[in-house]
Amino acid sequence: MSDSGEEDVELEARLREQEYFRPPAKFVGQANVSDPAIYDRFEEFPDGFEEYANLLDWDETWDQVLDASNPPFYEWFTGGELNASYNCVDRHLDERKNQTALLWEGEDGEQRNISYRDLYREVNEMAAALRSIGVEEDDVVTLHLPMVPALPVTMLACARLGAPHSVVFAGFSATALAERVDSADSDYVVTIDGYYRRGELLDHVQKADAAMAEADRDPEVLVWTRHDEVDDSVDVSDDYTMVADLLDDHRRERVDPVSRDAEDPLFLMYTSGTTGEPKGCQHRTGGYLSYAAGTSKYVLDIEPEDTYWCAADIGWITGHSYIVYGPLALGTTSVMYEGAPDHPHKSRTWEIAEKYDVDIFHTSPTAVRQFMKWGAEYVEGYDFDFRHMTTVGEPIQPEAWLWYYKHIGGEDAVIVDTWWQTETGGHLITNLPALEDMKPGSAGLPAPGIEPALLDDDGEELEPASGRAGNLIIKKPWPGMLQTVYGNDERFISEYWEDFSDTDSDDWTDWNYKAGDGAVHERDGYFRILGRLDDVMNVAGHRLGTMELESAVSEVQDVAEAAVVSRDHTEKGEVPDVYVILREGVEESDEVRQRIVGAVEDEIGKFARPANVVFVDDLPKTRSGKIMRRLLENISNDKDLGDTTTLRDPSVPERIRDQVKAD
Repeated sequence: MSDSGEEDVELEARLREQEYFRPPAKFVGQANVSDPAIYDRFEEFPDGFEEYANLLDWDETWDQVLDASNPPFYEWFTGGELNASYNCVDRHLDERKNQTALLWEGEDGEQRNISYRDLYREVNEMAAALRSIGVEEDDVVTLHLPMVPALPVTMLACARLGAPHSVVFAGFSATALAERVDSADSDYVVTIDGYYRRGELLDHVQKADAAMAEADRDPEVLVWTRHDEVDDSVDVSDDYTMVADLLDDHRRERVDPVSRDAEDPLFLMYTSGTTGEPKGCQHRTGGYLSYAAGTSKYVLDIEPEDTYWCAADIGWITGHSYIVYGPLALGTTSVMYEGAPDHPHKSRTWEIAEKYDVDIFHTSPTAVRQFMKWGAEYVEGYDFDFRHMTTVGEPIQPEAWLWYYKHIGGEDAVIVDTWWQTETGGHLITNLPALEDMKPGSAGLPAPGIEPALLDDDGEELEPASGRAGNLIIKKPWPGMLQTVYGNDERFISEYWEDFSDTDSDDWTDWNYKAGDGAVHERDGYFRILGRLDDVMNVAGHRLGTMELESAVSEVQDVAEAAVVSRDHTEKGEVPDVYVILREGVEESDEVRQRIVGAVEDEIGKFARPANVVFVDDLPKTRSGKIMRRLLENISNDKDLGDTTTLRDPSVPERIRDQVKAD
């Protein structure tokens, strides 16, 4: 897009930021929810959430919707029993066994239509294979797989056995994998020999090799193959078990789904924390699956007849809830794509949308900004017609929203922005698409049954709809929420509850979930999310703790001290900037800079690559020695420094700012 085109969009966004857009009448006429009485039904707390649970098949019906007697360790649908794999696969066989469950598009042009009958067979065979090597109920199985069918098949196979899975994003490094294997006490790792990215077959199993060398545990490693046989360019250890060999031994085998208590864990999902140690968010079976199915139906407007495409990665919570568990529980057809959105050309996304006649499209503001940067010409000429478009992962700027609405939706589709987190399991603040007007840049109203509020830093609640910014909390529990931090109940309380709760109280109304995000409750009742308030940044939809990044940088012997802050980025949302003090006798050089960048890529992944590495003589510190990252963040974002009187040396940030401007 030309500079003048970008200026036009930005001007239009400023003029129309407060304008509302009505959902099209044709959308309202077919929507799953078009009756505002739904909010009244969910006002009956907690019983309103039974509406979501009733979307599932239960082996045993629950005795109680919510047991809140031991806050914040809430229990949902107590006494109920079910199996997630059965709900996503088996129960659809009578009505739609020949319907496609997954439309998988490989980056190399390979394509698979996996029907519900196919998925049933493959999940059963993988469950039998896992059982044959010793996987039992409640064993945590770590998955390090890219966007290939093996990933959802293995997840559902684990769920069938009652073995919680812990999916590690394929882009994460060997060290990140090893940390998560150890943290989850996992005796089984499932990976793949390689996968395609930008036309190249990446040697993925080498990460497992390095991770097993680093891990304290000695898990059994199972390896899927991207092709029928291991590629000659990939070396798979003889110590590993090939999935293909196991599957050959269990062809056509059937495994009865294990009936799980509603409170039994379904999966762990590791997310960044402020301490530098990732948190294993533990999600329950009954409440999570109910909430994922309910929000997929009511927020995403998914019907079984739809072709739905969430262009996220299953390695993150969006992919768990809104590629695997939610859509498959509803019996719809989901698209999965292996590769990059601009390979082999920048129209690849729209080519796939046209090919599969996608009805509902689900992506991130980062992707929208990227599409916007490439230009509308890459969309033109492709024949697709979305009725519903979702954004997820970070706030969307009004100008990006308007571009998305005009050029992708043709001003004829509903856009639903969503605010939620790994910890929440599903959408918490978002409009029901047929009921509320769309407002560019706003996440919208609370989802049914959700009660957000804003607090000041002293914990006092702000007046609702005052237009003031505050700390976002959720006052009532909900079924999709995490149960705890795996193996660390104390951290669960300290991270999410103690700041704004009376932790000595047994009354659940005295407990408030701390989201860690800032927000504004506008006078029209809509919520606008401001982003993270702690030391966690959002890089292209990936949450990264500054401590994780700083720990990686500190592994470089040349580094004496480092601080990482986020810098706003027009496409990725935020990128990391690294400020480094070198050890005595080490000279600044591109070689040192590359070692620092390489350390981050090795420890975390290439997606976390620092945008800038700035060598400094000193860092802004308080008299007690605490690094004032806020000042470095202001420097990175060219903002006023503000008050520096509390610093040990108030001249330090000025010197750094002059240096950055000079560079």
